[in-house]
Amino acid sequence: MTQFLASVKGVDEARIALAGGADIIDLKNPRDGALGAVAVETVRQTVADIAGRRPISAVCGNLPMEPERFRAAAEAMAATGVDYLKVGIPSYDKARACVEALAPLATQVKIVAVLFADLYPDFDILPVLAQNGFHGVMLDTAGKGRGRLLDHIPPEHIPAFLDRARSLDLMVGLSGSLEAPDIPRLLPLQPDFLGFRGALCADSRRDASINPEAVKRIRELIPEELVAQASATVDYRLLAARGYSPEVEDPGLGTDKIFVRDFVLPVEIGAYSFEHGRKQNVRFDVTAEVRRLTSNPQDMRHVVSYDIIIDGIRAIVSRGHVELSETLAEQVASHVLEDPRVVRVSVRVEKLELGAGSVGVEIERMRAKEQPVSKKSGAAGNSSEEEIAERRRKGLLT
Repeated sequence: MTQFLASVKGVDEARIALAGGADIIDLKNPRDGALGAVAVETVRQTVADIAGRRPISAVCGNLPMEPERFRAAAEAMAATGVDYLKVGIPSYDKARACVEALAPLATQVKIVAVLFADLYPDFDILPVLAQNGFHGVMLDTAGKGRGRLLDHIPPEHIPAFLDRARSLDLMVGLSGSLEAPDIPRLLPLQPDFLGFRGALCADSRRDASINPEAVKRIRELIPEELVAQASATVDYRLLAARGYSPEVEDPGLGTDKIFVRDFVLPVEIGAYSFEHGRKQNVRFDVTAEVRRLTSNPQDMRHVVSYDIIIDGIRAIVSRGHVELSETLAEQVASHVLEDPRVVRVSVRVEKLELGAGSVGVEIERMRAKEQPVSKKSGAAGNSSEEEIAERRRKGLLT
């Protein structure tokens, strides 16, 4: 289950986040960058006010990479009673020593390391975190005026980070000036949580107060329960509860077509020996016919994002050599059809460097009919006891 982490400045904002359905309430001072800490007393008051209704995390502050000061600040914040303690790892010359200094504290509170996508993160620190009892790791951005997470790490590169963290049994989250359109792009990657601040505030100004309507919009884009589904990387049937499923639409609304045109990428493709070990430019044209949910779409809840198509193509291409254009086209079509609102997709794949013109293939695929999904289904009712126990062990269920 991907949870919704809302960063707040104190008690008043924590109450708004709680009322808006945030899964984790995270205390930080947004005026002091990604690692700005609020006063210890403010954290203590918020912990008392929330009274266990949601897990609470707190940032330890912009700390120098000095093991003793690192540990002292973390111990002071941990004494407030928070569930999670976030510590930044902005540089790596003394990172191991600082992580090792927190190992005794990791037996008392769940520590989450924060790595920064815009500061050349070294993912070799992940085994060190696991060896010293850290509970999790998250990717964020240090410079809030220098772009979003996906501006620094493309979505097709994030799965490698997630997989490595998971292999070490680390809870893993994504943050970094995320906005509503980023959510459908990141949900298929199944991070344990997505973190937000600016997107929750008036006019997206992260130093402003959080806005209840903005919190609600983000909450409605992140499903609160997962239903097991083996045939897709993300269980889009779950999204029925939030307006995504075909079964809740008005059939009279018809369909729209979303498309990606003239999208060119260097691809390792071809059956000939001279095509192996090199990349050649390939052009993709994709059109997806999607069922409409409303006659008046207002936000990301009501649409299928073309970014999902582009991200999917990039991810497929990044896997390595493909023998046939037909294979590549089928993989793209299958990816697009994972969303049950897509009823039909056409995919054209053209190799651009094998002659005066282009050569390739164009396919069209339709969705197979599926059995309707019960709206009463939920995570607990569809997960095995072992899965539920594992999530509790990792702190993802309370």
